[in-house]
Order: sequence, then C-alpha cells, then structure tokens
Amino acid sequence: MQRSRILLWGGVTAVAVGAVLCALGWYGISGERFAERQLPYLASSTLPGAALIVSGAVLVAAALLLPTGPSDRAHAPDRAPPPDTAETPPPSSDGPLLRVPGGTLAHRPDCPLVAGKAEATEAGDAALDPCPVCDPWRP
Repeated sequence: MQRSRILLWGGVTAVAVGAVLCALGWYGISGERFAERQLPYLASSTLPGAALIVSGAVLVAAALLLPTGPSDRAHAPDRAPPPDTAETPPPSSDGPLLRVPGGTLAHRPDCPLVAGKAEATEAGDAALDPCPVCDPWRP
C-alpha cells in the first residue's frame, strides 16, 4: 500500500512540475520573435516538461493498475490463472456431427463450442467447414 502511494504522489508531482515547465517554456518562447532565440526555452523547459508529464502519467498508471504489495494484492481483482501451456488434444467422441442453427461449422458432440447447447442439431449432409477446436474429420 505504501509503495502505491509513493508511485501515485510521485507521478502527480512529476505531472505538475512538467506542466509548470511547459508553461514557462511557452511563455519564454512567446516573447521571442526569432527561432534561434526560442531554442533555449524549448531545450531547457518545454522538452523536459513534456518528459516529466509522460513519466508522471506512467507512474500514476502504475500506481492505479498494478498491485505492488501484499495488501494491494488482497484488494486486486481476481485474475484468471495463466493458460496451460501443454497442448490439449482435440475432443473426440462417436456420434453424429452437430451444428448450431445458421452455423457454418461441423462439431463433434462433445466439442466445447456446442456441448450443452439445446439448439445444436445434427449436421446431416450440409456442406460445413470443420470446427478448428474439435476437428471432426481428424481420426
């Protein structure tokens, strides 16, 4: 919790200082007629101010989005576990191929895309493409 507060206030401070530097740079540039006299204001105020604004925004986003401590993790939204990296074999079962009304894919009966759907019907002789999940024509 303490770390996220530091990130948040550090980011807000960086954005505020960057805005002040940009304003000072603009004020200095606006008073000069020739470009060669405007460059020092650009280099010393405006560019560092813009960099501070961007870095401050990153710090604020990090403070708001990333849990940084054990107390933050307790309040963080539940996230799904990472997907299993092992390749799972396609579902296989015996039985007639299925399709959903208006669908263009043929599925095995235990395919997760049609399993438990009451509207799934037999594919029959319809010209359908194979489902990329269950691949019904693979032995």
